Amino acid sequence: MRILVLGGDGYLGWPTALHLSDCGHDVAVADNFARRAYDHEMGVRSLVPMEPLQVRVDAWREVSGQEIKTYYGDLVDAEFTVEMIRDFRPDTIVHFAEQRAAPYSMIDRKHAVYTQQNNVVGNLNVLFAIQEIDPEIHLVKLGTMGEYGTPNIDIEEGWLEVTHKGRTDRMLYPKKPGSFYHLSKVHDSHNIEFACRIWGLRATDLNQGVVYGQETPQTVRDPRLATRFDYDAIFGTVLNRFVIQAVLGHPLTVYGTGSQTRGVIDIRDTVECIRLASENPADKGEFRVFNQMTESFSVEEIAKTVANNYHGTVEVEYLDNPRVEQDHHYYNVVHTGLVELGLDPHLLSNTLINSLFGVAEQFKDRVDLSAMRPTVEWRTASSPLRSQN
Repeated sequence: MRILVLGGDGYLGWPTALHLSDCGHDVAVADNFARRAYDHEMGVRSLVPMEPLQVRVDAWREVSGQEIKTYYGDLVDAEFTVEMIRDFRPDTIVHFAEQRAAPYSMIDRKHAVYTQQNNVVGNLNVLFAIQEIDPEIHLVKLGTMGEYGTPNIDIEEGWLEVTHKGRTDRMLYPKKPGSFYHLSKVHDSHNIEFACRIWGLRATDLNQGVVYGQETPQTVRDPRLATRFDYDAIFGTVLNRFVIQAVLGHPLTVYGTGSQTRGVIDIRDTVECIRLASENPADKGEFRVFNQMTESFSVEEIAKTVANNYHGTVEVEYLDNPRVEQDHHYYNVVHTGLVELGLDPHLLSNTLINSLFGVAEQFKDRVDLSAMRPTVEWRTASSPLRSQN
């Protein structure tokens, strides 16, 4: 199968490309390297050093004998998007290529507008390119569990059967996103469903939980294949951040009471979910939704799990929550679709956490402690024009 991975230089895009290549697929990656630019903008860097994309590709050729083709460009550029897809002629497109951080989208007007334009317009350009070049291409799109919010009912896999005044219909599950980033993902989902319904495209929307981990069986084969490991308050995922804080003897920073519940997934399961979705495509005209998570924990439970499994003394610090979200809420998520396709999940365990401690110990000299303190306040996001006055 020919698979094009958009955002193939990123935290998840790169290990996904390696996993798919290792499974025998003909893989290409595309990126505009915006994620690396965000590091420069925010004054932070990945805990684990990353090689340039071409060095990574060359290293993969050396260790595996497999070629990965590369494209450099921006999905917001419709002409580039069309020409890239026409050139590679993929059977499947895996779409990671979006600004992925809720805090980044809430900094101010400029960052909110950028996030929406980048994500929504880029995704629309991909849909139009598929419709123009080959409507049989299967789009595998990375969404987020954050699209749903925290409703007081079970979260189904994308669709909900509703009976109202004696009549029943199947409709997209109602969304209640918590940031401009999550809103952009909701727009993506609606646009993709529309394209499937009107143009007969086939798509799988993967609403992913919080990803933890840094190593996959492919990335550990050579240090040059390492993916990034974010720990800062803008891009760092909560469990990864807690692990680094524990190693440094820094209090684990829990926002609010820590009762907020999150769906989580191991990075090794993320790349396997992409393989399963790609090799078992949606039907023509189908907008298929999977909730891509394996377990759920409160933020406080995650912090205590990290603290209990670290060999040193770890404290937990409760900070005022910079986000606008419910502390206590119902959270029951249906996530059976990928298991039915064959996913055998890695569950959060002592072994995994200890492996993360090892990565953090190895590179702890690269940590900027100040980068872990939250600086973006949801309630006071401002226009940069106004803030300059």
